[in-house]
Amino acid sequence: MLTFRVIAFSSIWAIIALVVIATVISTLFRQVSQRGFETVLSAHLFNLIASVSASETGWLAGNPNLGDLRFSQPLSGWYWSVEPTMETLNNELRSPSLTEPVPSPPLAAVPFDRSFQRRYLAVGPGGEDVQVLEAEVVLGEGDRIARFRIMGNRSELEEEIAEFARQLFIYLAIFGLGMVAINVFAILVALKPLSGIRRALANIRAGTAERLSGPFPAEIEPLAEETNALIESNRRIIERARTQVGNLAHSLKTPLAVLMNEGRALGDERGALISSQASAMQNQIDHYLQRARAAAQRNTLTARSPVNHTLKRLARVAEKLNPDKHLTLVLPNDDVVFAGEREDLEEIVGNVLENATKWARAHVSLTLQAPVGAEAGRSGFLIAIEDDGPGIPERYARRALQRGRRLDESKPGTGLGLSIVADIVEDYSGNVLLERAQLGGLRVEIILPAA
Repeated sequence: MLTFRVIAFSSIWAIIALVVIATVISTLFRQVSQRGFETVLSAHLFNLIASVSASETGWLAGNPNLGDLRFSQPLSGWYWSVEPTMETLNNELRSPSLTEPVPSPPLAAVPFDRSFQRRYLAVGPGGEDVQVLEAEVVLGEGDRIARFRIMGNRSELEEEIAEFARQLFIYLAIFGLGMVAINVFAILVALKPLSGIRRALANIRAGTAERLSGPFPAEIEPLAEETNALIESNRRIIERARTQVGNLAHSLKTPLAVLMNEGRALGDERGALISSQASAMQNQIDHYLQRARAAAQRNTLTARSPVNHTLKRLARVAEKLNPDKHLTLVLPNDDVVFAGEREDLEEIVGNVLENATKWARAHVSLTLQAPVGAEAGRSGFLIAIEDDGPGIPERYARRALQRGRRLDESKPGTGLGLSIVADIVEDYSGNVLLERAQLGGLRVEIILPAA
């Protein structure tokens, strides 16, 4: 379905774009947050170094005030410490928040950089991850070297980044849903004229309209015009074919009648031969003219014929012509419409019904069933005609559908009835099946397309 494909493609593309945007924004936020975190640690480290000194006797002294209350709260995740690395210094300084020492990795594992600093992750006293910025500084004169460490709560930073990412995805999801809804609405509005085209074509196939009509956008108007031109061209072809068929039948009618009369006038064996051959020619012409008319009418868009009404009328005619036969008519409650010409339907049912009444002993059944063929993706209906006559052996069923073949010469006829039926049904892509009837005679099943 075009609408579904367009909506699905645009929605998937919008979702992918929003996911990419969310990923890029969250990545940029993480980078900015980490840089800010590193900058804060570096500033605290320099303040710490400037606030601590060593006395002449080797005691570390100082009262660092880094301007952050978290360094005063125990287990806050923000700590500082000043530790001696040489025996010339006697004591260690710690922030009030640092209740236990934080181990540092060996220099071989994490060496100092060009700025004489090193950075590493460690586990704080409260079990949180801390980012450590460390520097070793010479205090005063001599070899009195102290290790200054600033520790920031990395777990807190990661939680802030994760919370930002969650909020970002929530807002983008809401925005995405709104965008998809607006996109669906816009696509449905844009494709609405195509739905109008579909309804107009459905009206044509249903036989309630003969051309596409209605206001269409400039982009679709050429399509509607070309479709109307195609329908009109198809109608002209059918009318021309009908005219030619009628002209041919009219032009041959008189010569054949003359030949048949002349043959009867001769009265001898040669006259009988002429009459029989002229009659055969008449039958052949009728047969092929019927096929030409049916082929010309096949797939006509506007050809629609009511089936229930036609079967009722044919059944009444058959009862009047055969008062000694009992005819049973079984029709569904819903009206069935044949996707073809009424004359073709009458020709099909009339021929089969005539054969059934001709061979039946007392009973004939005419049944209409719909729908059939839905499992094959087609909409059709079935007409079943059966009688209680002698029937046709299964091995002769195929021969009975051949043109001019008569299995029994005791009844009058030309042998063209079932052949014409088979040809017309084939032109409509239908099917004819001959089998044994429950009444004991022949059962003819005809499947035709429904509108």
